[in-house]
Amino acid sequence: MLSQKAKYGLRALVALARAEGAQVSAGELSVRADAPRKFLEAILLELSRNQIVVSRRGKFGGYVLARAPDAITFAEVIRVIDGPLALAPCVSPRLGFRKCADCPDLATCTLREALARARDATAEVLEGYTLADAAASGVVDPAA
Repeated sequence: MLSQKAKYGLRALVALARAEGAQVSAGELSVRADAPRKFLEAILLELSRNQIVVSRRGKFGGYVLARAPDAITFAEVIRVIDGPLALAPCVSPRLGFRKCADCPDLATCTLREALARARDATAEVLEGYTLADAAASGVVDPAA
């Protein structure tokens, strides 16, 4: 399930995509993302460390996207904030692959195929959907 942290992060990033390269302060992003400011600042720090946003400090500081909105996918952001897209670690090819603690054998696991298909379908959708797609959607930013 998508965490509230990931929802806030995605909302803030879509707001940055809609800003079209203009710098936006943390306070303004918290309003646009409808997120608690301190919590959002921690999320933005994590996104900055992973080269998704660039932060500028100081009185006139703020945030901008580190890359074009069409180069940042929902999958990338969710992986940074929440970790693997997979429902179980045994079907996570990118992050944290390991055998489930309660599984005696990967080769004979009756759940693994279904979980791998779910992961693949989820990844296909989220890797194909960018911040630019979300910014261009018909949904109006209530804070704008």
